[in-house]
Amino acid sequence: MRIDIITLFPEMCEAVLGESVIGRARKSGAIDIRCHQLRDYAFDKHRRVDDTTYGGGMGMLMMAEPIALCYEDICEQLSEKPRFIYMSPKGRTLTQNKLKELSGYENICILCGHYEGVDQRVLDMYVDEEISIGDYVLTGGELPAMVLTDSLARLQKGVLSDDECFEMESHYDGLLEYPQYTKPQTWRGIGIPEVLFSGHHENIRKWRREQSIVETAKKRPDMLATADLSDKEKQLAEDITSAEN
Repeated sequence: MRIDIITLFPEMCEAVLGESVIGRARKSGAIDIRCHQLRDYAFDKHRRVDDTTYGGGMGMLMMAEPIALCYEDICEQLSEKPRFIYMSPKGRTLTQNKLKELSGYENICILCGHYEGVDQRVLDMYVDEEISIGDYVLTGGELPAMVLTDSLARLQKGVLSDDECFEMESHYDGLLEYPQYTKPQTWRGIGIPEVLFSGHHENIRKWRREQSIVETAKKRPDMLATADLSDKEKQLAEDITSAEN
């Protein structure tokens, strides 16, 4: 997968996406991430990409033409149109199911907004969808873009050591992840569930599944409505939510 990020602060994105797991994956070629400076597509010597809004109001608005030129340049590099996403508080909230859907695209382009946002005309003409990372407003789209890029990248082959690294995590299968423990076996007088050092893999699997349901029922009962549960598991979830209430 190739991900192109259109931004006023490419150095900010590179500082985060060049480190740790994603940084190593980029070096190995498992994921291709490119950050584009929007000001390179400005028209004047001051490299301005914003202007005042028609109708008045506070703040400046990002102009359509520099964004269009940058996006068209990316399309020319790819010889096709990537899935174009605008990070916006008006967009649909990012979920693991949305990430699974997006992970099937070969090329994705992400636009980072700033100031009062982006000229609606470029959104109408080019953007495929708007995505939000939550019901709040940030000073720019870089942090949301990095969240989307990181969460998408780790679903690609070769980024993590094994698919199980993300398949067993919170939200991937509609439940929260089970509790986990490491050495020492007893820490400050607190032990760990015996099943985890029993060596019985099927019992461990069953315990983890049950604990995922318990965690979800306690912390995110709203997720249970769409989780794939057996009748026995549904009863367990109902018992826990009733006890919590």
